[in-house]
Amino acid sequence: MLLTLDIGNTNITIGGYEGKKLRFVSRMATDRSRMEDQYAIELRDILDIYGVKVIDVTGAIIGSVVPPVTTYITRAIRKLTKIEPVVVGEKTVTGLDVRLNPPEALGADLVAGCVAAVELYGGPCIIWDMGTATTVSVIDSNGSMLGGCIIPGAGISMEALTSRTAQLPAISMEAPDKVVGTNTVDCMRSGLIYGQASMVDGMCDRIEEELGVKCKVIATGGLSRDIVSYCRREIIYSCNLLLEGLRMLHEKNLPV
Repeated sequence: MLLTLDIGNTNITIGGYEGKKLRFVSRMATDRSRMEDQYAIELRDILDIYGVKVIDVTGAIIGSVVPPVTTYITRAIRKLTKIEPVVVGEKTVTGLDVRLNPPEALGADLVAGCVAAVELYGGPCIIWDMGTATTVSVIDSNGSMLGGCIIPGAGISMEALTSRTAQLPAISMEAPDKVVGTNTVDCMRSGLIYGQASMVDGMCDRIEEELGVKCKVIATGGLSRDIVSYCRREIIYSCNLLLEGLRMLHEKNLPV
């Protein structure tokens, strides 16, 4: 079994693959205060829950945007499985033509998402990864990664709003029945859901205008499902896009 680990700012998403089949997906909190043994224990327990024996783990790959946690997770996997995990970085073979300056600035999460999107959907496409931050990656018709955008995530935006105002409450991510709210909570929910959905639609329009071509739009990330269903554009929701990309990257980086 191959373990794919996507370490984000809020959650660590773990996928277990048998060949190309995703057998399980699990999540644990990203906690910078945990040490390697604590992560090893939690990983062992997750494998046990899904009926996977440690001895059955034959490979692992890590894509991370939290370097301190990367170190502890790497050591935890090494200690638990005796396997040296692949850590997505500058020397990783990706097959991507990255047009950023410098190309190494492309984060591991975006690398995984772009690799999977090119393989599964082809270009031109626009990839929305909606988590703690919302990132946008743009792929042209040749499969080249042209660049993108970074936007405060919906959760961060709402936390900032409620923490910096005296009378606005914390709310759940639910869309109200109408865009025009008639009470404080519905007004906030409208701004959060319909506002984010309108941003997705509008940014895609501007990107297509800049490229001069229509694009497929793919959405992933923990908050995307709550938002993209209210977009007016046709959007492909791919909840495991990054895990698929990590699996593909592991195949590209196997010893010859």
